[in-house]
Amino acid sequence: MNRIGVFVCHCGLNIAQTVDVEKLANIISDYPGVVYATNYIYMCSDPGQDMIKEIVKEKKLNGVVVACCSPTMHETTFRNTVASVGLNPYRCEIANIREQCSWVHKDKKIATEKAVEIVKATIEKLKLDKSLIPLSVPITKRALVIGGGIAGIQASLDIADSGYEVVLVERNQSIGGHMLQLSETFPTLDCPQCIATPKMVQVGQHPKIKLLAYSEVEEVSGYVGNFKVKIRRKASFVDWNKCTGCGLCVEKCPVRVPSEFNELLVKRKAIYTLFPQAVPNKPVIDSNNCLYLTKGKCRACEKNCLAKAIDFNQKDTFVEEDVGAIVVATGYDLMDKAEIGEYGAGKYKDVINGLQMERLLCPSGPTEGIPHRPSDGKIPKEIVFIQCVGSRDPEHYYPYCSKVCCMYVVKQAMLYKNVVPDGQAYVFYMDIRCDGKGYEEFLQKGMEENKILYLRGRVSKLFKDGDKIKVWGADTLTGRKIEISADMVVLAMAVVPSKGVKELARKLRITADDYGFLTEAHPKLRPVESLTAGYFLAGAAQGPKDIPDVVAQASGAASKVDSLFSQDVLYHEPIIASVDEEVCVGCGNCVDVCAYDAIELDLRTKKAKVNSAVCEGCGACCAACPSGAMQHNNFSKRQIFEMVDAFVR
Repeated sequence: MNRIGVFVCHCGLNIAQTVDVEKLANIISDYPGVVYATNYIYMCSDPGQDMIKEIVKEKKLNGVVVACCSPTMHETTFRNTVASVGLNPYRCEIANIREQCSWVHKDKKIATEKAVEIVKATIEKLKLDKSLIPLSVPITKRALVIGGGIAGIQASLDIADSGYEVVLVERNQSIGGHMLQLSETFPTLDCPQCIATPKMVQVGQHPKIKLLAYSEVEEVSGYVGNFKVKIRRKASFVDWNKCTGCGLCVEKCPVRVPSEFNELLVKRKAIYTLFPQAVPNKPVIDSNNCLYLTKGKCRACEKNCLAKAIDFNQKDTFVEEDVGAIVVATGYDLMDKAEIGEYGAGKYKDVINGLQMERLLCPSGPTEGIPHRPSDGKIPKEIVFIQCVGSRDPEHYYPYCSKVCCMYVVKQAMLYKNVVPDGQAYVFYMDIRCDGKGYEEFLQKGMEENKILYLRGRVSKLFKDGDKIKVWGADTLTGRKIEISADMVVLAMAVVPSKGVKELARKLRITADDYGFLTEAHPKLRPVESLTAGYFLAGAAQGPKDIPDVVAQASGAASKVDSLFSQDVLYHEPIIASVDEEVCVGCGNCVDVCAYDAIELDLRTKKAKVNSAVCEGCGACCAACPSGAMQHNNFSKRQIFEMVDAFVR
């Protein structure tokens, strides 16, 4: 026999302004199975929850419906409330009369009628709800961090400092990421190398961190608390255990190719370390450009290596690691200049992107902090910076703001003026977004003290004119056309996800948005968690961010991992799929649609089998099952039909 209590929330005026909450409670009090119905201004408040507890005990309720906001807001709140007085939490349902009713209607009569139907349908579902018990699974208290930029470094150190082991995987030969390429950081103009390298050294020396540089995640299986990760260790053709990092091999190598770390502005050797402060500070051989590996001759590095560390027979190897949680901190790249046809499509050497300008301004960069034109090595006397190149342009490129461009452009213009006092910097902008502490003051300093000329408008075209770059634009404040003969142009290119992140997301079974940035579970309430349990997001893998936000989010992700590892066992939601083997025909539709790889066909019985620890209860398999064998706990087909009947009867 059902003894159901219904509790209608006013949510201040969010619900009560559009829905007649008293009338709703009165109507529902006479509905079959309901023994009590009331309303209160804030059900989620302590007095509201205390009311529910008292009524559950007093009326001996075996089911509760709370008519309020979205279940994503307070379902856990009210389930914990009823559980505290002995009622199974899965016998508590939320009727969403805010987002699905009051917020989308203006007519109070219509909204109230709709709210009544929503609550009736929820009651019908509750009548068939089972008293479920959460599943318990063991936890491997060891974390994997993917990406060794500042986000991955911070997350690794925070988790390791909490006493848990960390496996840090970085695809480059050194950790550090893009931060090590920067000249100075805004708004304090600190040296990024001075900030980041101590943390890099800590990672390299930390007893709880296993650093796997020059490696990539190949395959991930398992579920939260129990992941098995296969990692490819790429062949460096150098035995890092023997190598002393003396650099003699690099010195003797005759091959010179463009340096990726220096954004192709200068050349490196075929055997090289990424940068002087690299961690680990060991060289790798570029197999695409090494004379011995491509043409079978040279071996100068091997002949001059006193430690006998060169190994041309080295192959990729694989290691497997067991972990309980995974932090994804894969960082960002910049949009390719070649995609912007109106700005030269990458053909002009003196049209560079923001990271290239960082290398030219960096004291340890190829020009020792004094920018030179890539085409002829001359110091530019007039530089044009163009903001929002590829960003905030939904018709052609990306609709989102890349967030850091406004600030790094003013920083670069200031640094340029410091080393070339007689030079002139122009900045074309749409508008300026200074959303951080001290950022607005930093901008004003650049404009007033450094005489940076800001021009509000877009550049329509730029082209080569002798040894100059002709820039055509417009000043929308004055309505005048502008033409500048610049020595160099810096494009603030759109920030995009790092190369290969979509493929990685598929391996990890986590979601990415249309542009490739990883998707958080909830933008406000769960900003560092993925929808797939056990995965946490950090840094620019989720979207464009500046360094303070990256570090803060990395620490937030680490704290989530620490919270997970603080438990002896992990409890998993029991609202998952199950199979009626007598009905299942083994068609495999459910296996194909499962985004979490939680279903497989049993080779012996030819029946579908659900891994309950992996299933996230999305329901896709139930919708795809043609025989009706796949059912969803507390979302059965009968429950759905009863809810529909409640609406139409």
